[in-house]
Amino acid sequence: MKKVLFVLLALTTTCGLFAQQQSSKSKSSDKLYEKGEVERTIVLQNAKGVNSESYEFSPAFYQNGIVYVSFHKNGRIDPNTGKPFFELFYAEMDNQYMPQSGRPFSISINSQVHEGPVSFSRDNNLMYFTRNNLEGGIAKSNSKGQVTMKIYEARRGKFDWENIRVLPFNNDDYTCFHPSLSADGNRLFFSSDMPGGYGGYDLYYVEKKADGWSKPINLGQDINSAGSEVFPFLHESSTLFYSSDSRGGQGGLDVFMIDINDSDWGEPTNLGTPINSALDDLGFILTPDAMRGYFASDRPGGSGGDDIYMFEADGPIIGPNQSAPSIASIVAYDAATNERLPDAGVRLLQQSEDGFIEGDDLYEVALLPSENGELRMKLVRKDASDLGKPSLYTDLNGTVNSTIRQGKKYFVLVSKDGYTDGEVQFVAEEGQAQTIRVPLRSLNCIPLDGMVTEQGTNRMLPNALVRVVNRSTNEEKLVRSNSNGNFEYCLHPGGDYSVSAEKTGYFGASTTVSTKNLQSSQDLSVSLQLQPNAAASEAAEAESIVKEPIREGSVILLENIYYDFDQYIIRRGAGKELDALAQLMKQYPSMEVELTAHTDSRGNDQYNLELSLKRAESAKRYLIQKGIRGSRILAMGQGETQIRNRCQDDVECSDDEHQFNRRTEVKVVRIDEPVKVQYGEGNPKGGK
Repeated sequence: MKKVLFVLLALTTTCGLFAQQQSSKSKSSDKLYEKGEVERTIVLQNAKGVNSESYEFSPAFYQNGIVYVSFHKNGRIDPNTGKPFFELFYAEMDNQYMPQSGRPFSISINSQVHEGPVSFSRDNNLMYFTRNNLEGGIAKSNSKGQVTMKIYEARRGKFDWENIRVLPFNNDDYTCFHPSLSADGNRLFFSSDMPGGYGGYDLYYVEKKADGWSKPINLGQDINSAGSEVFPFLHESSTLFYSSDSRGGQGGLDVFMIDINDSDWGEPTNLGTPINSALDDLGFILTPDAMRGYFASDRPGGSGGDDIYMFEADGPIIGPNQSAPSIASIVAYDAATNERLPDAGVRLLQQSEDGFIEGDDLYEVALLPSENGELRMKLVRKDASDLGKPSLYTDLNGTVNSTIRQGKKYFVLVSKDGYTDGEVQFVAEEGQAQTIRVPLRSLNCIPLDGMVTEQGTNRMLPNALVRVVNRSTNEEKLVRSNSNGNFEYCLHPGGDYSVSAEKTGYFGASTTVSTKNLQSSQDLSVSLQLQPNAAASEAAEAESIVKEPIREGSVILLENIYYDFDQYIIRRGAGKELDALAQLMKQYPSMEVELTAHTDSRGNDQYNLELSLKRAESAKRYLIQKGIRGSRILAMGQGETQIRNRCQDDVECSDDEHQFNRRTEVKVVRIDEPVKVQYGEGNPKGGK
């Protein structure tokens, strides 16, 4: 008998349910537990309280229970299938974590068409769910007569869910469904048959940005196959669980898992028995301790159709090289009074090995001059006010809990009205809860008024980059001088600071100030005079660089793109400067570039030439994946033909000296838009 559940109502041209053939897969099994890769004893129980003769599937954790998909016996009938439309139901759990009798979840969400799998934010205030494509409350067909599935967002209101909207990456011509939100709320995983995939349905993700969501990114052939990958669930341990019908296994759809946190994902692992069976197993979810969860299956012995099952294990169900996540309790408090601060916004962000915070929308691009007249790209982390809404907030006791992974580096950013942002970095310790205290200082600060001028003429210098460094904590903040050469910043009392300025065409200058023994009513003033660089002695030329920092012929150096040794594949999370370049090219849509990779002198000349070209092409592919049209990028490799220091063949050099030659240069070959430099008036308290 043909059935539909793995695609959940992706409709055909006649608006009938998309049909799935009963399994013809190989019966050879990659049995996780039988092979001893993760030895676990699992107790499996049918959740009889929610199951019926029809279908119950796709559980999602919500409050003290689960939300799942089913239909009323007497519900509105889909004329194309003869069965009621699917809706969302909610079932509370008893003290043994077994779901009890379900009830309709929401009047506003359950509509006159199909609703499907759902995912919730950690605070349960946002939900993402699958629904037929609607227009004016009526199912909308595309040009082929198909009614696709789309992913919607809703926010919890006072009485029910409201502000329902379709997410921007959906399309009338293909289906997007089965959403799964990451624990930090920054990534949304889903399944789709959009063009360009590897098979029927592939897994994708989008990243949360200040102005919405990124374009979908395919998870690649490590996960996706010629068949269908569906029902993703991202666990707090960064283990991705999903169902597939094309990688061998027990039969039908099987549940697989793969660790997607590190650069080397390895191979997906089939969970084996008793999770997987000879029929369809799907919609797998797992508690934060990785020892209990739920999934759906149409295996024999159920109530009928797909049933929801609960399972409990005697240890975490994650890969052999992973540890179960532990808990971090983040406490926000007033640094002066030690009073805990409720309703403070908390961002818990993981750091990569190079110290960058993971995420594409956390940095702004700064172009700084280098000694040879080229531009050097620097990523500057945005203030909390520019990062969108936090995913976590402290409770009445000034505390919020979140899961963390052993050995990983984290950055905590806490913000609250009336206070400066608080920042703490820490490493997750093994197997224990951690309390991370983050002090916030009241905005009773000491204003710093500064001026940047040209040495000898006292001409005001706008748009100079000013660095303010707390010499006790090494915390660095960047501001820019306004159109009159002035800048302002808010200094904490009781500290020593260095203040420096730099600008294209000038040598830098610096000074020091101290706020020790000063009151918040007192002001500090500094004056920084920059000496013109002989390479740009003419004031007109220096001024043109200010007005047009990016011109045709400009060369931008990218020195921090990390490849695996002797390889041309960019490490995951190691392309931050390419992220910045993509951001710049989106800002200036006419910009076209030559992207040239260089190696050091070690190795064969021809080999280095080929390696550099492959690295340039890899960087180009990276930019294309970030939404930049390939025709705007020409990839070139120069090998070791343009060494920048003494480190030619057979010259003994340090690793740092060799690293100086390994870079990617971006030459702007076309740009039509006027590059505008906007000078804003400073605010010593950091407001806008």
